[in-house]
Amino acid sequence: MNPEEVRDMVRGFQKSRILLSAFELDIFSFIGKNSFHAENIAEQLNLNKKATERLLNALVSLDILQKSNGKYSNTEGSYKYLSKDSPDYMAGLMHTSHLWDTWSHLTEVVKTGDVAHPEKINERGEEWLEAFIRAMHDRGIKQASSQISGIDLENVDSVLDIGGGSACFSMAFLNRKPGLKTTVFDLPNVIPISKQIVEEEGYTGRIGHHTGDYMADELPKGYDLVFLSAIIHSNSFETNEELVQKCYHSLNPGGKIVIHDWIMNDDKTEPLQGALFSINMLVGVEGGDCYSEDEVSTWMKKAGFTDISRVTLGSGLGRMAGIKKA
Repeated sequence: MNPEEVRDMVRGFQKSRILLSAFELDIFSFIGKNSFHAENIAEQLNLNKKATERLLNALVSLDILQKSNGKYSNTEGSYKYLSKDSPDYMAGLMHTSHLWDTWSHLTEVVKTGDVAHPEKINERGEEWLEAFIRAMHDRGIKQASSQISGIDLENVDSVLDIGGGSACFSMAFLNRKPGLKTTVFDLPNVIPISKQIVEEEGYTGRIGHHTGDYMADELPKGYDLVFLSAIIHSNSFETNEELVQKCYHSLNPGGKIVIHDWIMNDDKTEPLQGALFSINMLVGVEGGDCYSEDEVSTWMKKAGFTDISRVTLGSGLGRMAGIKKA
């Protein structure tokens, strides 16, 4: 590492903030496939003209917008990914914008060990919650099919998708095996959002929903596969230990548990994405963390699972599975 690399890393937030502010202000959707002067954009979006012009010029410098004859237009990429009119719109970036506030408290969090915002997920307001679920769907719908492709469904007729949110993984399971019974188990505030997304994606009547809190409630029983994607990192070690026990009782004999998450090495320094995400949990979720293969195996063995295995997926993610004896 040299001084210039340090400076580049430290200044990285500037580009991020410019893009996120423009995204929050919905500048890319307003411009669409048209071209506008800065004063027109500022007037229509109720912004300060001089400040808007500076932001737009910075976006041009970053090759996010184009400028010709004093008018600003989207690039092919900014229209495709940042305009609501595009089918490839990255709605999940709004959740990233929300993370800005929690990450800005990291110094204090390290001093105190207290999260920046202690509210539970269903206590953070409907706007935050929908942005979060939409973000998870935006990412998950693109990755789910490949991430479940290695799961053996030969003797699986029913799947319980715990904390399934938008149901993107339930959709992927149905795409692989259309006759499956799939059920999303999630919080009361999440289920209406999930049902809306299920309808939007064309799966109405094919995915069931069960309202509950896995920390407080028992899980419904009678499933061949219990699936947890991006769940364990939100919980403490003890909560996960109890949750895996509940999963065991939810399964039919011979059923399997599949956990999909960041699976860290014993030193918890790799993969890099998992180490960074553990900081995201540190600032934002009480007790949340990224866990090692040994820790996940400990929960499974204590619950009674056998034939425990691990598969490394793309981007550093991992999948661990265990079997409930017949």
